[in-house]
Amino acid sequence: MNPAQRVNEHGQPVGEALPDWAGAHYPDVAALDGTACRVERLDPLRHAPDLFKAFGQDRSGAMWTYLSDGPFASQDAVQKWLEASARQDGQVPYAIVPAETGRAAGVATFMRIQPADGVVEVGGIALAPPLQKTRAATEAMFLMMQYAFEACGYRRYEWKCDALNAPSRRAAERLGFTYDGLFRQAVVYRGRSRDTAWYSILDKDWPVAKRAFEAWLAPENFDAAGRQKRKLADLRAE
Repeated sequence: MNPAQRVNEHGQPVGEALPDWAGAHYPDVAALDGTACRVERLDPLRHAPDLFKAFGQDRSGAMWTYLSDGPFASQDAVQKWLEASARQDGQVPYAIVPAETGRAAGVATFMRIQPADGVVEVGGIALAPPLQKTRAATEAMFLMMQYAFEACGYRRYEWKCDALNAPSRRAAERLGFTYDGLFRQAVVYRGRSRDTAWYSILDKDWPVAKRAFEAWLAPENFDAAGRQKRKLADLRAE
């Protein structure tokens, strides 16, 4: 047994003591402002027109393969989808608005919110082509993560995806999430079975992750064409 392992009065190993733990706060912020983007509470009526136009730039519909809904043939369909998300108990959806355009181009949601345990997931992420692989997209993930850890006091921040969704898995790893394991046959969606890959960042990981995000997002990390000079993973490794 690890000498540092705590044991109870029966000699059984037990987890870390949290004598001062009082739970986390439910995420309810109206907006999170960054330099490259603004993350604001989803307003289905106001955001639907911009999101319909942005999503429409995905001509093939490939961005929806690993999501439960979409693609959408009309603005009304997008609005109904957003309304259903906003009504769902236990989740808080946000629109991602790049500063460059001022128009919503993606959504992300705080979900599976467990304040008593200090666990929250970021999910339901749908980024239109103009937002994908941009500084604004990375900053949006940073702002939500920072809010969860620093303002709400969460201990564990989760990312889950279809195990076959290679881009999502690469994104999780790039953002600093640690792979926790595979839940086999965890979900049925779109008429098919899904194995779910679980990832997480813990509160003890956050200080290093935060410094890397801040260094990556700094203006001096981008050249005149907006290309990164140093990778986020490299900054985190340092």
